[in-house]
Amino acid sequence: MSHLIRNSITHPNPRSPLVFDTRALGRQPGTERSETRLVPAPEHLHVALACVPAGAEVTLDVRLEAVSEGVLVTAEAVAPVAGECARCLEPVTSTVEVGFRELYLYELAADRAAGECEDADRRFLDGDLLDLEPAFRDAVVLALPLAPLCREDCEGLCPECGVRLAAAGPEHGHDTAPDPRWARLRQLGTGESGQPGARAADRQES
Repeated sequence: MSHLIRNSITHPNPRSPLVFDTRALGRQPGTERSETRLVPAPEHLHVALACVPAGAEVTLDVRLEAVSEGVLVTAEAVAPVAGECARCLEPVTSTVEVGFRELYLYELAADRAAGECEDADRRFLDGDLLDLEPAFRDAVVLALPLAPLCREDCEGLCPECGVRLAAAGPEHGHDTAPDPRWARLRQLGTGESGQPGARAADRQES
């Protein structure tokens, strides 16, 4: 079983813009360094109506700090967002700003493999490499708007014809014919002659 777990571990690509080499930081607690990068957004950063387009430019500010257990990362990111208005389905563009903090632990690969099942929610350094993409992905997806709006007072779509009410104008409307199923009930309520109570009066006279 441990052999299978060890083979499941993937190693970060040192050329990835979201992978950081911590050798310059060292392992002396309290040592830190900061870095700003412009990175292309990875794929699949999306919720139902909003996403960060793959390859879009993301501004990433990162501070790496050596602590006794590993490397503490404090990061802030600003990313463009594209989506659809939840009311009228028109295109919407905006930005999302996120901040997150993660501790990446020092641990030998063999020890990590042995405890992989129990430590699924913990993050580890891979040698001197720190892969920020999973933490970045979690933070951005959680911050995406579930119901973006083109504007706060968006009126949405006409329930009759589907046109955008903002574009249709105040004169927009529909002549709705009365439901024929209710016609007989109206006749019973007013009497066949059209006068309220006429049928009831006829019954009393008889």
